[in-house]
Amino acid sequence: MLSYRHAFHAGNHADVLKHVVLLELLDYFGRKDKPFTYVDTHAGAGFYQLDAGYATQNAEYASGISHFWDDALLPTALAAYRDLVQRCNPDGCLRFYPGSPWFARQMLRPDDRMWLYELHPSDQLLLRENVGTAGKEIRIESGDGFAGLPGLLPPPTRRGLILIDPSYEEKQDYDRTVVLLEKSLKRFATGTYVLWYPQLPRAEARALPERLKGLPLTSWLHVALSVRTPAADGFGMYGSGLFIINPPYTLPMSLNAILPTLVDRLGQDDSAGSILESHIP
Repeated sequence: MLSYRHAFHAGNHADVLKHVVLLELLDYFGRKDKPFTYVDTHAGAGFYQLDAGYATQNAEYASGISHFWDDALLPTALAAYRDLVQRCNPDGCLRFYPGSPWFARQMLRPDDRMWLYELHPSDQLLLRENVGTAGKEIRIESGDGFAGLPGLLPPPTRRGLILIDPSYEEKQDYDRTVVLLEKSLKRFATGTYVLWYPQLPRAEARALPERLKGLPLTSWLHVALSVRTPAADGFGMYGSGLFIINPPYTLPMSLNAILPTLVDRLGQDDSAGSILESHIP
């Protein structure tokens, strides 16, 4: 389905959670000398303008990254994330927001690899402009990440961080993510998989974390951030979550340090809160 454009939502509360956690994972992977491969199954355009085009229609960044822009007292992980966004805005005004591929590109070392999937033709072109394809370390695939991921696994580096971030505009995406993880784990059981999902009133979204816990996993972590009460009409995202397979043992402590700040700054009513649960032997 090609109607979804992430530019409408760039920099919102879900992006804040996703990108802070992603940077923590990339930092951890970079601590070992052995190279790793980063794969993004739904890469988007890689970079978004907030003061023009799609992003101005709902200005969702105003309830997301804007809350951290001028804060000098952030926890370390949130400050590192905010500082990278500020690097994209050298004039000091919040006008641009990077996507997951851009964040990953900043963290890759010369021997690391990045493989990006994007199905939307316009976003494919923008992705190539915004992230670049110089050298052998980056490959951008014009295709469906759901279909392509299993064929990449295991990566030649034998260390891999895979972000699965579909739009969930189609109801079957919930089933497709579970099937994709089942297939991928059979090929690459030691990879670290990060699945983003929206918190919505619909049954498929509510059931997804428990379905994922039912996979044959040895290690997992689930973190979610709710920013408001679900709408009475049943529409609209009221939060988001990440389910991580084979997370670093350090991640629960890192998240415990930042979740109170995320709830405090991004919460919109008394229903704001967070979930952090894990099984890491």
